[in-house]
Amino acid sequence: MSEVKISAEPRTEFGKGGARRTRRAGLVPAVLYGHGEAPVHIALPAREFAAAIRHGGLNQVFTIDVAGGTGTTLALPKAIQRDPIKDTYEHVDLIIVKRGEKVQVDVPVTLVGEAAKNTLVVTESTTLSVTAEALHVPNHLEVSIEGLEAGSQVTAGDVTLPTGTELAVEPEHVIAIVSQAQTAEQMEGDTGEGAAEAAEGESSEEAAS
Repeated sequence: MSEVKISAEPRTEFGKGGARRTRRAGLVPAVLYGHGEAPVHIALPAREFAAAIRHGGLNQVFTIDVAGGTGTTLALPKAIQRDPIKDTYEHVDLIIVKRGEKVQVDVPVTLVGEAAKNTLVVTESTTLSVTAEALHVPNHLEVSIEGLEAGSQVTAGDVTLPTGTELAVEPEHVIAIVSQAQTAEQMEGDTGEGAAEAAEGESSEEAAS
């Protein structure tokens, strides 16, 4: 993943009021920290930031050029707060990284393929924690469930990792479980039993009254 260059402005207003004014101006409040540097409060252009995240994912590396600064800084999103209703970014924590440095990140995992017939796939984890070079963090990972029978498990060790990327969890970490799906007859049976139990309950109440 290549870095995305983005300009930022120093932020001098803090608190909820200052954050609201920053967002109304089309900017995202953010803080840049790490590598022993004092935290720097900045504001990022909302549209450019959102476009970079859509394209590169939550682990997109940014080259940040702060107005009035002495140069650019490489940084990786550490925490992103979003407003799910407005679909806007509320605040971003950015951690400073260096070229060649290894970082630990959570990468989205996608299940590909189809499990065996009459099975149900239950996802236990949608992300996988890995360690990778800061500028070569994968934006997503894939693992196959093709043909898996009931009783199978998909673990972190089943995921094929890009060169230079290593697991940051145990290989036995469960990503998905394949179980036996209920047949139509079983589902009807469950419904019938439930209806019978409800009817019995009503009869008991009427008798008691």
